[in-house]
This record gives sequence, structure tokens and C-alpha cells, in this order.
Amino acid sequence: MAAYFALSLGIGLYYRKRAGKNTDEFFLGGRSMPWYLAGLSMVATTFAADTPLAVTELVATKGISGNWLWWNMLAGGMLTTFFFARLWRRAGILTELEFIELRYAGKPAAFLRGFKAVWLGIIMNVLIIAWVNVALNAILSVFFGIPEDEVLLYTAAAMIVTAGYSAISGIWGVAVTDAVQFVIAMTGCVILAVLVLETPQVGGMEGLIQKIPPGSLNFFPSFSAGQQNGGMVISLGAFFAFIGVQWWASWYPGAEPGGGGYVAQRMMSAKTEKDSMLATLFFQMAHYCLRPWPWIIVGLATLVLYPNLDDKKLGYVMAMKDYLPPGLRGLLLVAFFAAYMSTIATQLNWGASYLVNDLYARFIKPQSRFSETAQAQKHYVQTGKLMTILLMALGLAVTPMIKSISAVWEIIIECGAGLGLVLILRWYWWRISAWAEITATMVPFIVFLSCKLLLEPYLKIHHPDFFSFYEDQKLSFFLTTGITTLSWILVTLIGKPEPTAHLSSFYNRVNPPGNWRPFSTENGFGRLKSLFVCWISAITGTYSLLFASGSLLFLRYSDALLWALLAIISLFIMVRTMNKDKK
Repeated sequence: MAAYFALSLGIGLYYRKRAGKNTDEFFLGGRSMPWYLAGLSMVATTFAADTPLAVTELVATKGISGNWLWWNMLAGGMLTTFFFARLWRRAGILTELEFIELRYAGKPAAFLRGFKAVWLGIIMNVLIIAWVNVALNAILSVFFGIPEDEVLLYTAAAMIVTAGYSAISGIWGVAVTDAVQFVIAMTGCVILAVLVLETPQVGGMEGLIQKIPPGSLNFFPSFSAGQQNGGMVISLGAFFAFIGVQWWASWYPGAEPGGGGYVAQRMMSAKTEKDSMLATLFFQMAHYCLRPWPWIIVGLATLVLYPNLDDKKLGYVMAMKDYLPPGLRGLLLVAFFAAYMSTIATQLNWGASYLVNDLYARFIKPQSRFSETAQAQKHYVQTGKLMTILLMALGLAVTPMIKSISAVWEIIIECGAGLGLVLILRWYWWRISAWAEITATMVPFIVFLSCKLLLEPYLKIHHPDFFSFYEDQKLSFFLTTGITTLSWILVTLIGKPEPTAHLSSFYNRVNPPGNWRPFSTENGFGRLKSLFVCWISAITGTYSLLFASGSLLFLRYSDALLWALLAIISLFIMVRTMNKDKK
């Protein structure tokens, strides 16, 4: 553990001089990051301390098919890969929020940029940091038996180290430590899966298959309660919400429709447009195909090892504690610290970029107040370091207030329902305006609060049967999405578009496909055909690889062969289409 923390700080010290040059180096690494490093950094960031625990809980309660709660986001991730990665890199901006004033004009654009800098850079960022802290608290509490009122001190120590190397090294230090941390974390997870599987209680893969409910191994959920048998049972409405609506309609950190947050930051830090696309493609395939199975195997094994455990997610930590020898136990603990620190480091650097570039330098102390550019850049870099420490302190302060991670997830998804389509279309349709995005940002809050404070209490008292149906079918999500979508479409069609000169400048800089007819003589929709083929084939190929590897692990060799053939065909089509389309 000491060696690991020393290594993380050493990497930060190595990159400190480079990060201090200017904000472009501090937040984007000089836009010179190779695709494999940017991609690894994305994967490592989404591997937080809570991720193996969350997957363990899903698998232990709903079987493998429970993972569709996050597997459904692949469509949105691949949409970002082919339709947006090159555009983000081509825009030449420092942060995602700077795009707002590149695309829109005037006071509405300035308001939207400032509002999102506070909402995403502070409120949302601090919530994410806090729930990741809560997960590490649970791990340390179970692993060492630390009392709940003391465990935050140990989490704070890990966070201080993370904030330290993030503040001095900028994005290059964060990305390199991410890569190291991901290798350590995945190595530890694979070792745990192998050792837990080979315990006498489990008896290898054959023993595991015999000792758990058959439905637990199903890759797809059941729509009939009578067919559950250990697997997930879900209504058609809820499954449609996950598969057909949520990936494009709802904003969620790390899976923003059209790309955003730290994913956009990594795409913009890539050295070329091609690197940007390849980094995002690698991220999506590794995120869904490489990482899940070690966690899933441990989650299934905990059904055998701890059949009476009430809090299923803690089975993962208990397996670490009970079935690993000294040395390997330390390695797994370091793996969790690595997962934790990779997420926290990115959140701190990404959040600081919003606060410096989109709030402080834009509204509080713009560059025009400095006598020279170099002086301004030095000041902004120092401010970025201070903002990193500030976000760390806020995250620690909010951590004790988080009682339910799943409740925070629900609030975030519901409060972003309906926003996603605007974030997608603003690149592809000239008619989208700042007021449309403001509407799509604000309306979900109003509808969500109305549902929670007015509609649901009324239904629970006066129409309990319908309330049960309402909850089962996730009608609040559909209601919020529908009202939000209708609202911003009306605003778009009724309101004025952005000024022609501003839209023309944006089009000439980014050259997006789609409906930009007032500013282009070419058929922008023709350029979308190859992107659509890549998107569909990449989704099919990635899911096929996921199920092929799972079938192989669970000794279903004929299924594995069929899935592998489908993966090869799909990915061949994807690569061939990518080679033909260079734009």
C-alpha cells in the first residue's frame, strides 16, 4: 500500500512542470494524448470503488441479467464514438461547456454556460465524489472493522493523496496514474475471481453452476414472474425504458448523450481526431467486454459463500477478507484504492476545468484584466489547483449526508430525462437554440419535483393500484422525458434561431454533418450513412463479444461459438466501413 501511494505521488511530481505551463496543458495535456492512454483513462475513471460492489449486488439479487441496468448504455456510448468524438476534437475548445458559446450566441448562451458550470462543476461533481467516498467507506469498514464514525478519516487520507497529485500534475499525471491504476485494479479482480471460484465451498465453475439458481446465469431478463428462478424479472415497459429510451433521453455522468464531462475532456485531449475516435471506441469495448466478468463471477460465488447475507454488495469485500491470503489481500485492497483514486482524480481535474474556464475566467476574472497572456495562464493554473483542493473539501463534507447511492442515481437520471436529445441534435441541426437547451435543462427538474411532491403522494393515497403500475413501468421517467421533449421542440419551432453569422462561424469551424443546409451546399445527411453502419455494427459486435466471453466462462461452448461468429462479422463490417469513411 505504501509503495502504491508513493508511485501515484511520484507520477504526479514527474508531470508537475508540464502541467504548470498553461490551462491547455493542465486540463487537456496540450492536446497530445495518444488514443490508448486517453481510452485507458476513460475506462479507469468509470471503474470506481463502488463498481464491483454494485455489480455484485445486481448479480446476487437479479442474476447476470441485472446488469442490463447499465449494459443498456452501450448504444449511447457508441453513438458518441462515431458521431461525436471527431467533432469534439475538431472544435478546439478547452471544456465541454465552452462549446455552449461556440454553438449559441448572446446572453442566453452565457447564462447556460454559467449555470452548468455551477451545476455540473460543483453540485453534480461533489455528489459523485461523495458517493464514491461512501463506497470506499463501506469497503474499509468491512475490511478492517473500522467504526462508521472514524472510517471517513481514512477515506480523507486517500483523497488528500489523490487531490495532491491531481493538483500538481494536471491531466497528464491523472491519465498516466489512471492507466497504472486500471492494470492494478483489473489484476486484483481477476485474481479474486479465480481464487474464490476454486474454494471448496464453490468447487470451480462446474460447482458454481450446480449450486446457484439456473436463472442467475441468463444473459437476458424474463418478462414473466413464473420464469424468474434466480434471474431478473422486469416489465416490458421498464425494459423498453432501459433499452429504447434511457440511453438517448437521459443525462448521466460518463454516459452523456453526445459525449460530455470527462469523456469529452479525454476526446479533446487526444492528439488527432482519429485518436479521439479510437480512444472512445476502446473505452466502450473495454468497459462492456473486458471488465464485467471477474466481478460477475465473484457476485455469483457470494450466493454460495454468504447465502444469508442481507446487504448483498458487501459480499465482494467479505470474499476479499475471508478467502485471500496475506499479500494478495493487500493487493486487492490496493486495487480498490486504485479504482477509487482514478475516479476521484478525474472528477477533481474535470470539475476544476469547469470552475476555472467556464466560471472564473469567463465571468469573474477574464483574461482582459491581465497585462499579458502568460500572466493570465499562470494565474488560471494556480486557480485550477485551488479549485481542485476546494472540490476535495466539499466532497468530504457532503459524504456523511449520502445515505443511499441508488437514490442519488435515480435523482440524477430523472433530473436529466429528456435533455439527451438536445445534446445530440445541437451538433446536427442548425435550428436548435440556446433557449431550447435551457428548456431541456430546466423542465426535468420541475417535472421530477412535481411527480415526487404532488402526483405520487396523490396516487399512493387515492389510486394505490395504479401507483403500483406507475412504479413498475417507470412511468415517471417516461412522463418527464415526454414533457421535456415536447417543451424544447415547441421552443425550437416557435423561437428564433441563433444569429446567422454565429451559426456560419460554428459550421465553418466544426464542419458537422446533418441538417446545415443554410450554410452548406453538400448533402449533410449522406455523410451520416456510414456512421450509422459503424454504430449498429459496433453495438452488435460489442454485445456479441460480451456474451461470447460469458458463454465460454460458463462452459456453454456452442453458444460461445455462435456469439463469436456474430462478433467477427459485425466488427469486420465496422472496420471496413471506418476505413472507407475518413471524415
